[in-house]
Amino acid sequence: MAVTRELAEELPAEAVHEAKARAATLLLAFRHGNQLAFDEELDLLLAEHAEREVTTLLVWIAAEAVRKAYAPEVADRVLRALARRAPADTAAVAVDEEMAGAARLLEAVGAGDVDGVRNLVAATPDTTYLLGGLLQAVAMMLPLLPDGEAEEIAAELRRRHHGRLIQVPEARRS
Repeated sequence: MAVTRELAEELPAEAVHEAKARAATLLLAFRHGNQLAFDEELDLLLAEHAEREVTTLLVWIAAEAVRKAYAPEVADRVLRALARRAPADTAAVAVDEEMAGAARLLEAVGAGDVDGVRNLVAATPDTTYLLGGLLQAVAMMLPLLPDGEAEEIAAELRRRHHGRLIQVPEARRS
């Protein structure tokens, strides 16, 4: 049985799990192109001065990924190539806006294609962009509504938000 001992200046064992979760949150936001989530988590880490712990865990995760994906004689070459290709501006995350098909979502909703909507949402890695595109589309449609419709919709949303749901007739539910 191996015995481990905490060294001075080492991250306490109970803090490791929290740091791993934060590193995973940062990696997921980066992987899925969610700039807002990435920035928010990074700001929290910087405010709490936890960047060293999380950076250590991110490096550990990357080293494990390289170790599992490449033979030992290839791993260093891969890492050197990554270091050479590192972008000059590392503050932004890569976003695949082509996958954020708000127009396709609107078309599927308009056609009543429930499976199409489900599949599109499930296939979109960053639903933040998909919902952002949908919000933009709704904003573009608002001026086309007949007078009073936007106000009626807003009033309905206020009623729902305040817990007074309006009963929908059984025929309209589905």
